[in-house]
Amino acid sequence: MPDDRGHLLQAIALAERCPPSDTAFSVGAVVVGADGTVLATGHSREADPHDHAEETALAKLDPADPRLAGATIYSSLEPCSARTSHPVSCTRLILGAGIPRVVFAWREPALFVDCEGAELLRAAGREVVEMADLAPLVRRANAHLPGVA
Repeated sequence: MPDDRGHLLQAIALAERCPPSDTAFSVGAVVVGADGTVLATGHSREADPHDHAEETALAKLDPADPRLAGATIYSSLEPCSARTSHPVSCTRLILGAGIPRVVFAWREPALFVDCEGAELLRAAGREVVEMADLAPLVRRANAHLPGVA
């Protein structure tokens, strides 16, 4: 049984390390192999002001890495389904990587886009787990945004 809570708390801690932005959420992501090994981590704006957490974590892995086929990606926020800063959404990146399982804490509020990440991932046959009891921690990491606190 995977340590969903522990890995999601790790993703939330990464979100707290993000430089604040008035135009983007602070998000953390952790990619974990089927054996529980952390394969990669990332957070929003880690190397570039337009980076998303899932995008950053996945960029640290070889797209042909066979461990991705059994991996889980933990994201503090629901993976984006549309974005203005990059042509490929995090939902599409996760689908393209072949990751079968996604765990997140907070559904993306409609501050910037109308997100359908969870629905699109489920429709593509991915297992999606929402741990809403941890959402207040993610809101705290995003308290710099209007209407979030």
